[in-house]
Amino acid sequence: MHFAPLPYLDPGSGSFLIQLLIASLAGIGVALYTSWNRIKGWFGIKSKPKDDDEEDDDAESK
Repeated sequence: MHFAPLPYLDPGSGSFLIQLLIASLAGIGVALYTSWNRIKGWFGIKSKPKDDDEEDDDAESK
């Protein structure tokens, strides 16, 4: 007679796998956020320069 044990994950292992998944997604998100301008550059998309001077002039005139 051949006995094959059933696959089993205890709660600690399942919790670890969930934490690993969440940490991986968060790490990918941070990596994308920090290098977003470089990624846009690969596709030829340029960032618009911020015109802080125009906003300051409007606020002073009111």
